[in-house]
Amino acid sequence: MTSKDKYNQDIIRMFFVESREMLVNGEELLLDIEKGGGDKELLDALFRTVHTIKGSAGMFDFTDIEDFTHIVENILDDVRNEKISIDSNMISLLLDCNDHISNLLSFSENPDNSSLSLDENLTKTDIYLRDQLNQYFSSDKIKKIDNSKHKKEDPAEETDEGNGEKVLNECWHISIRFGENLFRSGLDPQSFISYLKGLGDIKGIVTLPDALPSLEEMDSESCYFGLEIDFKGNITKEEIEDVFEFMRDDCEIKILPPKSNISDYVQLIFDLPESAPRIGEILQEIGTLTESELEKALDLQKKANSLIKKDEPSKLLGDILLEEKIVQKPVLDAALEKQERIKGIDDKSKKTIRVDAQKLDNLINLVGELVITSANIKQLSEKNGDADIVGAVSVMSRLIEDIRDSTMNVRMVQIGETFKRFERVVRDLSRDRGKNIKLVISGGETELDKTLIEKITDPLMHLVRNAIDHGIGSSEERLLQGKPERGSILLNAYHETGSIVIEVKDDGEGLNREKIFAKAVDKELIKADQNISDNDLFQLIFEPGFSTAGEVTNISGRGVGMDVVKRNIESLRGSVVLNTIEGEGTTIRIHLPLTLAIIDGFMVEVGDFSYVLPLDIVTECTDISKEDIGKEGGNFINLRGEVLPFMRLRDFFGEEGDAPEIEKIVVIESSQKKAGLVVDRLIGEFQTVVKPLGKIFSSLDWISGSTILGTGDVALILDVSRIIKHMQQVSI
Repeated sequence: MTSKDKYNQDIIRMFFVESREMLVNGEELLLDIEKGGGDKELLDALFRTVHTIKGSAGMFDFTDIEDFTHIVENILDDVRNEKISIDSNMISLLLDCNDHISNLLSFSENPDNSSLSLDENLTKTDIYLRDQLNQYFSSDKIKKIDNSKHKKEDPAEETDEGNGEKVLNECWHISIRFGENLFRSGLDPQSFISYLKGLGDIKGIVTLPDALPSLEEMDSESCYFGLEIDFKGNITKEEIEDVFEFMRDDCEIKILPPKSNISDYVQLIFDLPESAPRIGEILQEIGTLTESELEKALDLQKKANSLIKKDEPSKLLGDILLEEKIVQKPVLDAALEKQERIKGIDDKSKKTIRVDAQKLDNLINLVGELVITSANIKQLSEKNGDADIVGAVSVMSRLIEDIRDSTMNVRMVQIGETFKRFERVVRDLSRDRGKNIKLVISGGETELDKTLIEKITDPLMHLVRNAIDHGIGSSEERLLQGKPERGSILLNAYHETGSIVIEVKDDGEGLNREKIFAKAVDKELIKADQNISDNDLFQLIFEPGFSTAGEVTNISGRGVGMDVVKRNIESLRGSVVLNTIEGEGTTIRIHLPLTLAIIDGFMVEVGDFSYVLPLDIVTECTDISKEDIGKEGGNFINLRGEVLPFMRLRDFFGEEGDAPEIEKIVVIESSQKKAGLVVDRLIGEFQTVVKPLGKIFSSLDWISGSTILGTGDVALILDVSRIIKHMQQVSI
């Protein structure tokens, strides 16, 4: 039996989920390193990411992943230690390695591949990348990084005080973080500590349980703790390393000799586990501050604060430590910085929890059923007429509405993480096309339903690719036009009238009217002598097979893309608006609902049928008579001096029977366009649980879904954007 068989499948599945998250983070770090020129903190974070994937893969016996990531880890370790310089070519190679690790994860995740070796394509890629990585280990490839260009402010470097000054400590300091798989390997930390005692004197030892999970999540076979040890003995560093030789692969061990430089202790502070000890405890853990010194400092702080007047600030422990010369300023500054960083991490971790997506979907479905049942109870209570029951049901309905809103908020995620994925796309494709393009992200904190974010990624990919290939020219062309050498693509998101707007904007060539007009005539979409507005002409680029590209590339030119964008967005009850100025650039705005599951609706009736409109697009309702409808002629009315196109839903859906003498007109606004829908009756606001229609109803272009009423009847949800588009075409 392999070690994988010993693990619960849920844990293995979590390994794949977390590894992919780390790969996404690793890609972002690589792109940030390329921009920042090898920032040490970013390099350390990248190293930890690869190291974690390697260690976790080894725990589950995914040897292909473990072996490959071990090579990448060694390269990154040399980069961190300034043995190898990192440049754009290495970044490209490491990005390819990142992709390969992702493919290895996908291969290993398939249970059918558990006893198989890598397939041919993976093997070829693996061999090629290993060969490229191994070249960096040759002597002619080793170069020192010039830190003078990217000097990072660090407490150990920014002052002469910390560079060569020694910490007054006669002990070796040993920092150990045991691997989670230590016990399963048959190793016992106590035996190593006992052996160390035989070589000298352990002056102090602190157990660090920071990685200890909750009782429900704890695995009795896993190791979760680390140790900080002050050891005194006439011994070499190599001899101490030999003590822990058998656990080196599963542990992280750092050893500082007696009277080490302050800078070494500063670095150790930043390498401490992510806990939140007080400043004194941090210094005590690493052996810089003894327990007696800490007690002395706390006593001095207490006495000093007792002498302070009421309006004066309290004396901080750090200030006292400096005044009494118990600790050096660089170490103190590093500890304070570490403490602030830890606090931020802990605050974030306390506010987040990982939830299986399927459980969340089930919760949304149950809340939806609760909303439907609540509507049924409300109707029955109103029919019964008991005032007490009606009042109680009203309170219950408000609570259910709050539950609905809170539950929907759980599914809302920031779109910034999705935007950041396109940094790699812009980098690689612009380099492939010989262009200099940057990606600018704005509004990343805007929240959108998780389901929508997943479905909007592909349309955004098409738009970004088109902006690179068609929109932005080469550096030479831009300079001739008086533009900056480097082009830019802006991804922006913001809320607007109950919906979300996502913009993809470039500062490139803009759309060429003559070229698009000629292509439209060639495809017989319009006539050569037809008078067509710019807006209507540019909308033709969303037609299937429409492309003005002079050549087919690996990015675009086949006429596939923009029609897919429009179709996918409309399937999400959204719309696309395009604005362009020739020579200045193009902006494409995608309007989407905030969520697909439960919406606030406005119900109307036409004949014997009920229809629902999204409440956020309804601006007003008013009466309208048959005389008002026929007064202006055509499909327009004068609404307080504003020309408003309208459509009678009774005629549109072919309802039989006579309309009421006084009908109602509902004024709607979508994508900055207004229109009116004439209905028989207004029912009012309605909490709408959106139910998808089956394939048999896929041809109903004007319907985006359905909902179940409290009576058990079905009401159809109207696709407002398509209805408005139809009204515009009829009105031309």
